[in-house]
Amino acid sequence: MFKKIDHIGVAVNNLEESLHIFKDVLGMKCSGEEEVKEQNVKVAFLPVGESEIELLESTSPDGNIAKYIEKKGEGIHHIAFEVEDLDVMLKNLQKKGVRLIDKEPRYGAGGARIAFLHPKSTNGILVELCEHKSQKA
Repeated sequence: MFKKIDHIGVAVNNLEESLHIFKDVLGMKCSGEEEVKEQNVKVAFLPVGESEIELLESTSPDGNIAKYIEKKGEGIHHIAFEVEDLDVMLKNLQKKGVRLIDKEPRYGAGGARIAFLHPKSTNGILVELCEHKSQKA
């Protein structure tokens, strides 16, 4: 079951320059930053109501975000939905023929369990499903 839009991931070349725009120009607040080494990315979180904007800067020239920016430029990278039970959701989607990038959940920013759906199954949109630690025992 989908609970809400968790965040919108935005690929950026320079996290500090982008934070300047979102914080100083647009007046948003940054609730934190972290590096997710397994995904070669630095992340900054900007809450908007119940959701967030997640700014993503690659820490490696061959990271997914760097490759995305090289192909498409900076901008919206993915939309993430919070789900009630990620394992069940992935099994159900796989049964329906949805192409999964991640057949098994992995850990992402903020300690969330995440999995991505392939854009070829979602009209060209990279969809992330996430489940936060506090949801499962």
